[in-house]
Amino acid sequence: MLDTLRRITQEVNSARNLDQALDIIVQRVKRAIAADVCSVYLTDHAQQQHVLMATDGLNPGSVGKVRLGFQEGLTSLVAERAEPVNLDDAPHHPRYRYFPETSEERYHAFLGVPIIHHRHVLGVLVVQHHARHRFDEDTVTFLVTIAAQLAGAIAHAEASGGIDGLREPGRMPPDGRPLRGQPGAPGVAVGTAVVVYPYADISAIPDRKVEDTEAELAAFRHAIKQVKADIKALSKRLTKLIPAEDRALFDAYQMILESSTLIEPTEARIAEGSWAPAALRETIVEHTRVFEEMDDPYLRERGHDLRDLGRRILLRMQRDARDSRDYPEHTILVGEEISASVLAEVPPEKLAGVVSVRGSRTSHTAILARALGIPAVMGTTDLPVGRVDGAEVIADGYSGRVYVSPSDIVRKEFERLSGEERQLSEELLGLRDLPAQTPDGVRVPLYVNTGLLSDITPSLNSGAEGIGLYRTEFPFMIRQQFPGEEEQRDIYRKVLEGFAPRPVTLRTLDVGGDKALPYFPIHEDNPFLGWRGIRITLDHPEIFMVQLRAMLRASVGLDNLHLLLPMITHVSELDEALALLRRAHSELREEGEAVDMPRIGVMIEVPSAVYQAANLARRVDFLSVGTNDLTQYLLAVDRNNSRVADLYESLHPAVLRALLQVVEAAHRHGKPVSVCGEMAGDPAAALLLLGMGMDSLSMSVSSLPRVKWVIRNFSNKRARQLLDEVLEMEDVGAIRSHLNAALEQAGLGGLVRAGI
Repeated sequence: MLDTLRRITQEVNSARNLDQALDIIVQRVKRAIAADVCSVYLTDHAQQQHVLMATDGLNPGSVGKVRLGFQEGLTSLVAERAEPVNLDDAPHHPRYRYFPETSEERYHAFLGVPIIHHRHVLGVLVVQHHARHRFDEDTVTFLVTIAAQLAGAIAHAEASGGIDGLREPGRMPPDGRPLRGQPGAPGVAVGTAVVVYPYADISAIPDRKVEDTEAELAAFRHAIKQVKADIKALSKRLTKLIPAEDRALFDAYQMILESSTLIEPTEARIAEGSWAPAALRETIVEHTRVFEEMDDPYLRERGHDLRDLGRRILLRMQRDARDSRDYPEHTILVGEEISASVLAEVPPEKLAGVVSVRGSRTSHTAILARALGIPAVMGTTDLPVGRVDGAEVIADGYSGRVYVSPSDIVRKEFERLSGEERQLSEELLGLRDLPAQTPDGVRVPLYVNTGLLSDITPSLNSGAEGIGLYRTEFPFMIRQQFPGEEEQRDIYRKVLEGFAPRPVTLRTLDVGGDKALPYFPIHEDNPFLGWRGIRITLDHPEIFMVQLRAMLRASVGLDNLHLLLPMITHVSELDEALALLRRAHSELREEGEAVDMPRIGVMIEVPSAVYQAANLARRVDFLSVGTNDLTQYLLAVDRNNSRVADLYESLHPAVLRALLQVVEAAHRHGKPVSVCGEMAGDPAAALLLLGMGMDSLSMSVSSLPRVKWVIRNFSNKRARQLLDEVLEMEDVGAIRSHLNAALEQAGLGGLVRAGI
């Protein structure tokens, strides 16, 4: 059964549309359990009905026509209970209903299992037997597993057109209905979707129509020629290392590359207007499916060989095309996951927005988008990535909605919204040179988070009083090797000089988790609880010392360097890092460098640091709370996982109480404490941080004017009152509503309506 399940799952995942996936399900399941009938019903919530959408065993003409009301039939009973219903004599059950148009005989055995996605019943998978008997437990669990696999595909298809569109591959949401994600970076982007996908990933290749089919044919044929040469060279190199029977695999590869089986179908698809990678994808999927259906393990393995060969050809085409890619004027990058290096490949003047299937508003991609000042929508799990390349797209970074091929009505509405946004921005611009000071005289310095040299001028123009967090990993992420000491010194010097005499907080290298270096791969089952931040740099002092020396040298004569240590979980880690810093300082002084010790801070990002805040504060000059990671660790929610993104909420009572504890511990030892996480840029959350007594806040450039507006309109006394009120609340939604109501009352409803 496990092997059968694996094969069915592979076929379903390679299906190009839901219609094909449903047909695969009913055919393979019927055969696997030797049932007389297998059917899939999908739930039409608008019509309050369950609709027969695929069957093997009933009359095919009844598909789409048989509809059961929510209180009608055994299928509806399965959906009501949201659990399997297993009957040995279905016709005698009071909820049984017979449909003559299905041409079904009186099947007695009935097993229905619900198809559930994120707590919602999307449909029912049904198997039937003519004989009277109950299906055994293995069959029940097998069907439950199949239904769970099918749930994601159905939810994805429903988001792309509703139940009426399920049998129409490629259909986009009708009537301007958006696909939902999460706000990643504020703003509205209107432009052309450019789908990005990993190298050599056959399944991720998007559909794309081309006019110059001759150029695509030439690219495909050139790739075939190059792969032939590569395999020939590889075989020759291994001649003396492996036996002749193992080298036969390379001969088989050469035969496939010269056969009409691979070449002709691909070239035919290109001639019909498909670009070469998608044409190759369809050919590979078509042929590997044949192999995977075979019972012989040896023949099934040949399907893997064919897929490997397809990846080689695809990689060659991608390498050839990379340098010649021409991006549209208003490019909206769309992908399953978009990295910093992918963003860096697009000319800045052409990059209009980002839409990512994975991630959340606190993932690294969203943070980078905010630093670049471009709108981003994250976690759009239902976006049909493979079918939107080249389409007009609206990405609403305020609400987290994406519109594909929007109607004129939708486009005009967003033009109106853009006008309101410009008006609000103009009003906020007048605050640039005014202090962030409450009506009752409390100053709260506002700093910016950044990691890009290009962000210095916009940050200065925003009225920022310094840099509260400079992410030094960005220069590491866009290079092909670790930058050297002199290269790093030059980067840090430009940042420090650009803001002098205002303070600049440089965070030491913080990679791992969702921040990968292409030349320093870290593969872990649970990267957010793994080797990251200070753990990596302490394990590699040769990397850490180079960076510390570069930072100290960059600050000579400026005296505005603040140094921040990330991911501290033990006091001993801080002691070790401080010892290395003192050593770097001592070495440079011995070398004749006029370096001074900077102000040193610790990031409070993990629960253990919250409870050790007093001990940490005694050793350093300041504390800085990274609410992005602190929230995910306190709530046990992966902030990049869209399935649990709704549970990630920095206004959770536990997070608020942890922040209070950190403030009290720091102030008890006379040390200032700031917030440099994304919570600082949330106007509603800023009210509570003000009430807690945070000494400064650091945020993205785009958020700073809005937070300043809040601080200048709320007294410190009123902020403390709001804090006391929400600390009595247990529900995050109630807290958010209470704070939004306070903003509305103060005449700052524009911040609430913008969805920020």
